[in-house]
Amino acid sequence: MKENIFDVLMYLFENYMEDEIEILPDSDIVRTELLEAGFEQIEVNKAFDWLESLSVQRAIKASVSPTFRIFCSQETARLDLESRNLIMFLEHSGILSSANREIVIDRAMALENEELSMEKLKWIVLMVLLSQPDEEIAFSRMEDIVYDLIPTYLH
Repeated sequence: MKENIFDVLMYLFENYMEDEIEILPDSDIVRTELLEAGFEQIEVNKAFDWLESLSVQRAIKASVSPTFRIFCSQETARLDLESRNLIMFLEHSGILSSANREIVIDRAMALENEELSMEKLKWIVLMVLLSQPDEEIAFSRMEDIVYDLIPTYLH
């Protein structure tokens, strides 16, 4: 199988994280299940590292004042203009806080060898929102965008 870290994350999201990111059962059992499903050990390990880093970032506090974000050269190389516009649109529409925006950017950058499409970025946003406390409304709004229940207009 030629799966990548994002495929492992999607499998975990669809099978274990529908309600809460902390509902993941014993990681050894999940790892075994992923290997039996055909995922490579190295990709499984990277996916768990990605999720562990996501849970560590819960401590970031949102800014109360408006923020302005300038993307560094590594970020602009990784996130094309359409991706950056989506992130800013989600923040301006209230789906992402400035703190969650930074987590999304960090998690997107952590997928080093992955091709980052708009669809993948939307899923990253959804996973980040699921991992954050008190983000049920934002998660629901983002879920509508991910599943194309409402159109996304970037102006």
